[in-house]
Amino acid sequence: MKKFNTHLGIAAPLLKINIDTDAIMPSREMKTVSKMGLGKSLFANWRFLDRGTDKEKLNPEFILNQEEYLSATVLLAGRNMGCGSSREFAVWALVDYGIRAIIAPSFGAIFFTNCIRNGLLPIVLDEKTITVLADQVASNPQGSPLNIDLEGCHVTGPDGGIYPFELPAGDRVMLLEGLDAIDVTMKLNDAINAFKTTDHSKRPWAYLR
Repeated sequence: MKKFNTHLGIAAPLLKINIDTDAIMPSREMKTVSKMGLGKSLFANWRFLDRGTDKEKLNPEFILNQEEYLSATVLLAGRNMGCGSSREFAVWALVDYGIRAIIAPSFGAIFFTNCIRNGLLPIVLDEKTITVLADQVASNPQGSPLNIDLEGCHVTGPDGGIYPFELPAGDRVMLLEGLDAIDVTMKLNDAINAFKTTDHSKRPWAYLR
């Protein structure tokens, strides 16, 4: 999993509320079990017109298709981002597309956890602050990137304003060190092996094959 320490990136305002996981990654787009290559299906119903037909083309009105946001790596979203089903494909698609952070007033609980487990930083800021950032970005998206510092837990806006955020300590460590759940467990490998050695001497019958 890719580490997250600081990130300077173009932010795309997608200020809809209740963006669910089916909108992020439509079920019909889930044709593989691989995490790779899913970015092309991100927001498929919004990014494309006549999807799946010989008339398919990019929707010029969708923000990620607009030239100034083609390289966006941060999303500004409305409340309850990632609600709906628990499909991890939604986060995989965001990561494969190149999104490194999402800033929203609130997130679906499972989606939030899936973000952490896949190296995508979910940041909770209030709606007013997100609107301010969106307004600052909109005037010159390419020249007004957001600077995200996970070590210091703050976002710096284009105007230099600093907006602090909170993240549970365990989640923060996973992102800073680039650890998934298995990696976190393996950090305890010495303690696990010590327990097994002691337990084996106490209960040898439990280890018979």
